[in-house]
Amino acid sequence: MAFPEPKPRPPELPQKRLKTLDCGQAAVRAVRFNVDGNYCLTCGSDKTLKLWNPLRGTLLRTYSGHGYEVLDAASSFDNSSLCSGGGDKAVVLWDVASGQVVRKFRGHAGKVNTVQFNEEATVILSGSIDSSIRCWDCRSRRPEPVQTLDEARDGVSSVKVSDHEVLAGSVDGRVRRYDLRKGQLFSDYVGSEWPGMWGRQGRWGTSQGHPSLTHYLSLPQGPITCTCFSRDGQCTLVSSLDSTLRLLDKDTGELLGEYKGHKNQEYKLDCCLSERDTHVVSCSEDGKVFFWDLVEGALALALPVGRGVVQSLAYHPMEPCLLTAMGGSIHCWREEAYEAEDGAG
Repeated sequence: MAFPEPKPRPPELPQKRLKTLDCGQAAVRAVRFNVDGNYCLTCGSDKTLKLWNPLRGTLLRTYSGHGYEVLDAASSFDNSSLCSGGGDKAVVLWDVASGQVVRKFRGHAGKVNTVQFNEEATVILSGSIDSSIRCWDCRSRRPEPVQTLDEARDGVSSVKVSDHEVLAGSVDGRVRRYDLRKGQLFSDYVGSEWPGMWGRQGRWGTSQGHPSLTHYLSLPQGPITCTCFSRDGQCTLVSSLDSTLRLLDKDTGELLGEYKGHKNQEYKLDCCLSERDTHVVSCSEDGKVFFWDLVEGALALALPVGRGVVQSLAYHPMEPCLLTAMGGSIHCWREEAYEAEDGAG
């Protein structure tokens, strides 16, 4: 006789503050988990990048080499390398163990907002206020990028990379997806909102220089502040300065859901999906982190963090664990039932 499969546990949201770390970096511009979630990176306005064990509150190493504030960072798949970008217009490749600069790539005409490794950590992609995404070969000694994606008409605020796709958000209101296998560019446009006029969201697929409009959808405008893939790779999440997050079908561009209630009108704030794609998560300018049910769109939790802007967040890739950055500190959050191991709480 076969026993029935156990019912999956309902998703748990991280709402218990486990630890608060004073990073000693003036303001923390971004916090990022490494690929397996055991460590995290903090980017400081004091020009440093720091590596932490967030559960134990242990500082492992400080990386110094930028000439201005560090705005974003990422770790390689094997945790041997880091990349970072900042206000000095440079993209830096670091050796994790030694803390030394391996390469410093220059070529952007403005500050670097976002950096990502490709899946094999052989290429760094950087998005800048200069409206370009540049691809840097980590193995080559050549100083110039191997490719420049310059379709954006304003600053690039967000870049995410999958095994064969690049997802980019721009202040021009477009979310662009580059399919590297097919050599195609898809652009989801959040149209202009002027007094008395509504814009339209259009979607173009470009192959060999021939654009084809596939559909329109009426949506209000807002510069894109953050984009990301869902963990199942089927959807994209987009945050914009009209205090709205939108979930889009990656292949068709169809609007699947809207999420409102937080405040995002001035700053570049992070958003993401939870580790099981059950909830949409966003920073807010009112000192909270908001969680919405992905399917129903209902607000599930408004997590109070403190007084000020929650500038950045990072969600653990496998567990209900959240990192938030506010001012000069980061906060580690776990689910209510979580029991810390010795030395980890």
